[in-house]
Amino acid sequence: MTSTGIRLHAPAPGWAISADVVVVGSGVAGLTAALRCEAAGLSTVVVTKARLDDGSTRWAQGGIAAALGEGDTPEQHLEDTLVAGAGLCDEEAVRILVTEGPDAVRRLIDTGAHFDESDAGELELTREGGHHRRRIAHAGGDATGAEISRALVEAVRARGLRTIENALVLDLLTDAAGRTAGVTLHVMGEGQHDGVGAVHAPAVVLATGGMGQVFSATTNPSVSTGDGVALALRAGAEVSDLEFVQFHPTVLFLGADAEGQQPLVSEAVRGEGAHLVDGDGVRFMAGRHELAELAPRDIVAKGITRRMLEQGAEHMYLDARHFGAEMWEHRFPTILAACRAHGIDPVTEPVPVAPAAHYASGGVRTDARGRTTVPGLYACGEVACTGVHGANRLASNSLLEGLVYAERIAADIAAERADGGLGARVPAPVPVPERPAHPLLAPETRFAVQRTMTEGAGVLRSAESLARAADRLQRLHADARDALEENGKTAEPGVDTWEATNLLCVARVLVAAARLREETRGCHWREDHAERDDTDWRRHIVVRLNPDRSLAVRTTDTADFPPTRQSQRPQEQ
Repeated sequence: MTSTGIRLHAPAPGWAISADVVVVGSGVAGLTAALRCEAAGLSTVVVTKARLDDGSTRWAQGGIAAALGEGDTPEQHLEDTLVAGAGLCDEEAVRILVTEGPDAVRRLIDTGAHFDESDAGELELTREGGHHRRRIAHAGGDATGAEISRALVEAVRARGLRTIENALVLDLLTDAAGRTAGVTLHVMGEGQHDGVGAVHAPAVVLATGGMGQVFSATTNPSVSTGDGVALALRAGAEVSDLEFVQFHPTVLFLGADAEGQQPLVSEAVRGEGAHLVDGDGVRFMAGRHELAELAPRDIVAKGITRRMLEQGAEHMYLDARHFGAEMWEHRFPTILAACRAHGIDPVTEPVPVAPAAHYASGGVRTDARGRTTVPGLYACGEVACTGVHGANRLASNSLLEGLVYAERIAADIAAERADGGLGARVPAPVPVPERPAHPLLAPETRFAVQRTMTEGAGVLRSAESLARAADRLQRLHADARDALEENGKTAEPGVDTWEATNLLCVARVLVAAARLREETRGCHWREDHAERDDTDWRRHIVVRLNPDRSLAVRTTDTADFPPTRQSQRPQEQ
């Protein structure tokens, strides 16, 4: 076996284990894929960066969307999703989501997840932005993700799946034919699995979550550093639509200098009747969209940002004082506790809110079975770009996408094994490259990347701001590259340096795509190109990493979304 492609600088693997499948990530997508693979008789290992329940899933407040209510249909769910996606959804991918979604939720309930029910024993369903029906199932009021994570983690432990926690996956291993052969990873505190090692497997499922930490303020946990997208790029896979980063409109404002993970104020609060107001108490979303505060997230985020600019304000307010204490305590206990912990009581005062980076609608490009452009490498959940979200994810579709496409991946891997196409388990040892192919960045570079992205590629973007961001990112990249090539020096390998390097990688791709897309669409807002352009830009931007670490950027028609055909207009950046 040989290891090909660009790799991070890391020590040689000191240990190795083998399996049929290695699943990287332990959110709803990763654990669902692992449970379904194990149920199909596949030897499965789950690798996760922190603890099993430390990913983004447990932070999800609002719920999971599916056509489960009386009078609702998958077709109506499809229509709402397509509208939110602003012309870039792959309709077949969405149709798969909405038709397979209800049964996937029922299987999740069978796994042990408990959703809130009415006194009559029916699922309690609410609305969120962009939905014309109540179709959001929730748990614990506003603790849906925590309940889903609990149920899946308990199922994984009950079934005895092999898990490796506190493990940062470094790079993909491939065989001589370029097919997936496992991953290298660094583990802290796992006894015999301590340090850098390898999991040999002919199928790898990336379910590593998002990349919100590429910005200064985000709802994402600290582990969301784009590791899966960066790994896939180094392995030669394509990524798509990375410019479409959704900024959640209502994140608790903790001050202009606040950095890192910020408390989310769920869209479900607006779904239950809260209003957005400015400092004078004026509702400013009414009249801007037929759904007012419940418009799709990109529209609400833009509305808040516009009002902030008009008034020179740092934030707006979410007013739900009319809920009363009982509703706050019953329906939104998590949000109530978070607000009070920061000295704000939403029962008696409006909550200060502002947009913050929340969800990556783009990611590693896959087909309808979760297969990437690298044989044997799959992706699902936020790390993937299945075509479901288009230019803007519809609220609460992400948990459903993780469920549906994880199940489809497990079915495909099982079918491949049954047909003899999955290949044999990969033997040790893992060959190590003679020299590192990718320079590492110093840990403090992380903050430089975050500030650059927030200033130049946040909610408001322009040719000028994106050019400044691209120049700064290129300088960081060039400095690290030159130090390696001229002096043979690179930052010391470690979690902090690997994360900083991954963040710079995904930041460069995001900015390159945002510069190329000269229009405003979905959650990509160009001040200098304020209108949507369906003539030239109803297209996807696809990026891969060249062997010299430059970016190959091209566009593809919406009809060519699944990664099966090459398209035109390549550009090197």
